Amino acid sequence: MAKVEIKMPEDFLLKLSRLGDKTDAIIPKVLEAGGEVVLAKVKGNLTSVIGKGTKKPSRSTGELEGSLGLSPPKQKRDGSGWDIKVGFAEPRSDGESNAKIANVLEYGRHGQPPKPFLKPARSQSRSAAIEAMKAKFESEVEGV
Repeated sequence: MAKVEIKMPEDFLLKLSRLGDKTDAIIPKVLEAGGEVVLAKVKGNLTSVIGKGTKKPSRSTGELEGSLGLSPPKQKRDGSGWDIKVGFAEPRSDGESNAKIANVLEYGRHGQPPKPFLKPARSQSRSAAIEAMKAKFESEVEGV
């Protein structure tokens, strides 16, 4: 059987050893940095699709755009990782669900073509979010 031994660079090992128990404070900051990048892209895409290509004048109140935001970073229940979510706050002032309205925009309905804004934002912001999280992680590690 073959055996492989990989030695980590000394500077990387020093950084990891300095982190110690500070990872629980660093991880939420790193996730927020990436989440902000995705949130900005989703907001931009949402703004560009609302009221565009409609047969009747738009009835947009801006409430859907205003309710878009980031959840606080939370550790998963099973302890296997962390989550941060981009989503819509509920409820609306008119009693409708922001998630329902966003779903209709994203996927369309009878007589209303889809205007995707979430799925394109995910693919368009992936590399930028990863880079932002890497940069935030490096700055946090350097500060330790």
